[in-house]
Amino acid sequence: MALEIPKALEKEIDERITHYPVSKRSAVLPVLHALQHHFGLISEEAVVWTAAKLELEPIKVLEVVTFYPGFRQSAPGKYHIRVCRTLACAMAGGHELMESLCAAGKIDRSGVTHHHPIAVGADGKFSIEFAECLASCGTGPVCMVNDDFHENVTDASALLARYK
Repeated sequence: MALEIPKALEKEIDERITHYPVSKRSAVLPVLHALQHHFGLISEEAVVWTAAKLELEPIKVLEVVTFYPGFRQSAPGKYHIRVCRTLACAMAGGHELMESLCAAGKIDRSGVTHHHPIAVGADGKFSIEFAECLASCGTGPVCMVNDDFHENVTDASALLARYK
């Protein structure tokens, strides 16, 4: 199945590629970011499309997708939660925050793996994953819900209620 790229998105991607005149290969990250922003994930079709666009073998694009944890290969929920797990947040209760968010959002993380780090609730409303450093070490535990940043999170139920 071929990936249908809207004209505006392809124009944006073409413009991003012009920033890498010596080697189109260097545009892999910006192209993948644009695709994920639009589609919510990097599908197998997006890998193949990107490879063709940048004149690469698909495995070279897949290597990038699977190396960087910021790229998702499965669809997130409507509200995607990222919980910081670095040392400062872990000591401030990051792991406990993850557990309480999963309980409040009815999310089962038992199937999470390195290559599929996102767990999605049965209703598809919330998804969750650990994130490396969200850059607010003094205000942990911290998390993001989509692009909304939350510091000193102590009440998971109250936080998720904002998104219902």
